[in-house]
Amino acid sequence: MDRKKASQDGKRGAHTLWAKVEDRAAHTAPGRAAADARFEHQVDPEGVLPPKERAFRAAHARKAHMLLMAQRSVEARRAKGDAKGKTK
Repeated sequence: MDRKKASQDGKRGAHTLWAKVEDRAAHTAPGRAAADARFEHQVDPEGVLPPKERAFRAAHARKAHMLLMAQRSVEARRAKGDAKGKTK
């Protein structure tokens, strides 16, 4: 399967799912909880920090991660444009 078809299939599947889900927040809660746990473990692997400090540090770890993903996205789009002979 080529990438374009896979992308279209994924988008169709996502729209089909969200058309059926009644409580979007409840549906995505397990994923958000897992992400929260990942960042909390990243900043406090031993579990010794007070909960407030752990949450504070985890929030900053999440922001740093999102900024890194945004930067990688920019670089990928730029490389894709360069591959097509476009430069920005």
